[in-house]
Amino acid sequence: MQMNLESLKQDILFETHLRGFHFTFCTTWGLFSPKGIDAGTRLLIEHLEVDERDMCLDLGCGYGPIGLVMAKLAPKGQTMLIDKDFIAVEYARKNAARNGLDNTETLLSNGFSHVPDLALDVIASNLPAKAGKELLYLMMTESKRHLRKGGRCYVVTLSGLKPYIKRTFMEIFGNHKKLKQGKTHTVSLGMA
Repeated sequence: MQMNLESLKQDILFETHLRGFHFTFCTTWGLFSPKGIDAGTRLLIEHLEVDERDMCLDLGCGYGPIGLVMAKLAPKGQTMLIDKDFIAVEYARKNAARNGLDNTETLLSNGFSHVPDLALDVIASNLPAKAGKELLYLMMTESKRHLRKGGRCYVVTLSGLKPYIKRTFMEIFGNHKKLKQGKTHTVSLGMA
């Protein structure tokens, strides 16, 4: 079976509802879960607590679903979407515009390397299991540094990483709360 190369080069469009909001996403091959919202991201989104004025950051935003939901939940706040992949950042920017969100900023950044010193209320991430424990530790340490006192760090991981995430959160944040365990993913919360 031969694939149609021209169709593979075209953007992928899909619509979905997240937290009661309608979204249209434009994605492409090579980005994580390009044809729909994956189970881990959906689970995280369902358990985020975001106030209307919160300053939020989506760490490793991909094409933007987590960050755009936070932007909808915090219409009087600001949401920064960051990723080390320039294609992901470009699609996150397109999707913010496509969904009429002007309270977002997208930024190409390897972790927090290009993030200004901000006092954030919420950081959320679908942590990539393949990143390795060293990178996950660095990401969580940097997350705490960018959160204001009482700020919240939400992560979703494959459930097999649950013991590591709990230990890491206890070490870095001094606390850990398992918000939800699904079939394959677990949502955790650490507070600064």
